Amino acid sequence: MEIPSKYNALSVEKKWYDYWMEHNYFHSTPDEREPYTIVIPPPNVTGVLHMGHMLNNTIQDVLIRRARLLGKNACWVPGTDHASIATEAKVVAKLKAEGIDKNDLSREEFLKHAWDWTEEYGGVILEQLKKLGCSCDWDRTKFTMDDDMSEAVIKVFVDLYNKGLIYRGYRMVNWDPEAKTTLSDEEVEYIEKQGKLYYVNYKVEGSDDTLTIATTRPETILGDSAICINPEDPRHQNLKGKKAIVPICNRVIPIIEDDYVDVEFGTGCLKVTPAHDENDKVLGDKHKLEVIDIFNDDATLNSYGMHYEGQDRFAVRKAIVKELESLGQINKIEDYTNRVGISERTKAIIEPRLSDQWFLKMEDLAKPAIDAVLKNDEVKLFPKKFENTYRHWMENIRDWNISRQLLWGQQIPAYYYGDGKEDFVVAENEEDALKLAREKTNNQQLTTNDLTQDTDALDTWFSSWLWPMSVFDGIRNPENEDIKYYYPTNDLVTGPDILFFWVARMIVAGYEYKDEKPFENVYLTGLVRDKQRRKMSKQLGNSPDALKLIEEYGADGVRVGLLLSSAAGNDLMFDEALCQQGKQFANKIWNAFRLIKGWEVDNNITQPNSSKIAIEWFEAKFQKTIVEIEDHFSKYRLSDALMATYKLIWDDFASWLLEIVKPAYQQPIDKKTLEEVISIFENLLRILHPFMPFLTEEIWQYIEERSPENALIVSRWPEKKPINEQLISEFDFASEVVSGIRNIRKQKNIAFKDAIGFSVVNNENEASTFDEVIAKLGNLESFDYVKEAVDGALTFRVKSNEYFIPMEGSIDVEAEVKKLTEELNYTEGFLKSVQKKLSNERFVNNAPEQVVASEKKKEADALAKIETIKTSLDSFKVN
Repeated sequence: MEIPSKYNALSVEKKWYDYWMEHNYFHSTPDEREPYTIVIPPPNVTGVLHMGHMLNNTIQDVLIRRARLLGKNACWVPGTDHASIATEAKVVAKLKAEGIDKNDLSREEFLKHAWDWTEEYGGVILEQLKKLGCSCDWDRTKFTMDDDMSEAVIKVFVDLYNKGLIYRGYRMVNWDPEAKTTLSDEEVEYIEKQGKLYYVNYKVEGSDDTLTIATTRPETILGDSAICINPEDPRHQNLKGKKAIVPICNRVIPIIEDDYVDVEFGTGCLKVTPAHDENDKVLGDKHKLEVIDIFNDDATLNSYGMHYEGQDRFAVRKAIVKELESLGQINKIEDYTNRVGISERTKAIIEPRLSDQWFLKMEDLAKPAIDAVLKNDEVKLFPKKFENTYRHWMENIRDWNISRQLLWGQQIPAYYYGDGKEDFVVAENEEDALKLAREKTNNQQLTTNDLTQDTDALDTWFSSWLWPMSVFDGIRNPENEDIKYYYPTNDLVTGPDILFFWVARMIVAGYEYKDEKPFENVYLTGLVRDKQRRKMSKQLGNSPDALKLIEEYGADGVRVGLLLSSAAGNDLMFDEALCQQGKQFANKIWNAFRLIKGWEVDNNITQPNSSKIAIEWFEAKFQKTIVEIEDHFSKYRLSDALMATYKLIWDDFASWLLEIVKPAYQQPIDKKTLEEVISIFENLLRILHPFMPFLTEEIWQYIEERSPENALIVSRWPEKKPINEQLISEFDFASEVVSGIRNIRKQKNIAFKDAIGFSVVNNENEASTFDEVIAKLGNLESFDYVKEAVDGALTFRVKSNEYFIPMEGSIDVEAEVKKLTEELNYTEGFLKSVQKKLSNERFVNNAPEQVVASEKKKEADALAKIETIKTSLDSFKVN
């Protein structure tokens, strides 16, 4: 086969991915081999490939491809997450653009639109992952809303409810007024926001007195239920037992006493709004205060907002301040920096709100998961530093709010049969619910028409926390062959931002439902940032198009670029230049392959000793690097494993070995050397394959015609052999000698085609193993061991050995002396001018210190240069 002069990544990548798919290399079924399993962190079903996905999935593919080469039964399960809030928001926006209001649709009608959307856009990201080279078992692709996956989620909800771990509670929750749903604490981000602090005067009933409260949210005064003072505050003893009048609505509210109020902070008077602040709710419960909710679910004001009804909370804030000012009830306004909670998904400012929600008790469930990571080392986090984050979250865990006011997601399996809040049963389906309802009410006349299912959906994480089990049907069929073979999985690769959201919860679920860890190791990648350390985002416009990068540099080039910039657990400073470096590496390997295949073979030539010893050295170096690479893999230092492979190929193989063994210009190579070099090259392709799968398979298939069972993807990782450390050490020494010869040739303009003499005073007693290699790479006509220094020769040292290259015949002595003399004269003249300056007292005393220091450095540099030139001229004296 004719080998193309240039490596064409795009045509090669499609060809080999299709070939791998055609021969089913990615598919896994249980057998006698050791399993190696990874479950993909399921991306949002409507997502597209971004740099975080590229990094995360490249790492997973490296691990899975290496496991295949190690002879393991590698299974990488792909899939997507239904992402309830994000997907519902996109469907709502699409409907709005079509003039349809979500609220005008029944649940069934809305879900049809959601499924249409999912079928149109879902799975795009999985197709994009194929372009990156991801070798997932596509036959096992799962979606968190698949029927079997949903059935598992519902089964778990019912089980936890029956165990008394799920309950319904009326609590203060984080309300997202844009998505119109509650959020868990972990779905809220906090930002610093510049705002105002308003000092508002309230009249005291039955007197001309006033009291002043300070608030950042004056719109909420319409929901005030009390004013609270500290009973020990001397400033407010006159307020005890009295009542205050809420401005604008003129509602009379009690002035209560509680030591919760900090005497040292603010005015000492606190407005209590139980419906809109968590701490106020605690105070309200304690003092049995009225709860007045002034907001609708979209954060507009309801009828308690009076003439502001229907207006947005922030518009009301401005308007109410103006009204209070007109009433003379604003005391003063100050600038104030506030810590504000925003929705992780919609970025809307969170509204604290009282709501009936479903909760999962987490304290007892979390205990085995805490022990697994922090005590028993059953689940290992890489890097280890994340154990502190894990400890903080898990030891301060709160009950999980698992209900969402959404339509897209698994509907909560609670069925109401009466008017009361507690008139419900929990069951996996309507038929079971009816049986339970009849038992509970002792009313056999109930029918399914009397049942109403809870309208809330479950939090998306409540389905994805089962992912390592549910993808193998381990919840519905806990004894099936797949779950018994593949669980627990081996490695999980994900970002630290979902360490609690997802990783910790999967560990909790694993111990609850399998009494076993879900995975052995968690490799937490850093976030992908740009060169300025900014997080990549659409808003900043600093996130490159992933597919365009692949088009430009090839998938292998991008994979190398990502991994070279990714130190374990640290943020990745992505630089497109690293993808260019990856592309250049691919070209270097391609050109090395073309060089080897271009050599003509002569079966009658005996292998030169220089080639024999060079191959023995490279084998030793290869074995040593394998040990290093495997150590890096064991510690999830994939960038270091790649760099060790990169250096072995670029430096040791291409720059040294091929230079040593290559035949003279237009001369043939011996058969033994060529076969050994190709064998070495095949081993290099094996260890490089996980990082650069396409290039390596292409070259592997060009080396010789292979059957499908001999494809590189299912080849075997090279065997470990004893390492000849002495040979490696001797070569390192020899390579310094070669570099010394090359430097002198370069400095003295001695053409490589001109053979030169060479002598050594061997004080180091270094072995002569590589003398023939040195002679070939240095083009030496002779290689003599001498007892004393050679006069009139160019010289250099390696450790205590001194090497000599005779000048006669090597260089034009007369021209060299002339050149050195001219350089000496110029440098001496320059030195005089500098010394003249430094001998001038006025200059030394008046010039800035750094200027004088600079002149002194010039003097020292000139003196050193003169000494060097004179030494070089002395070596010509014999002539």
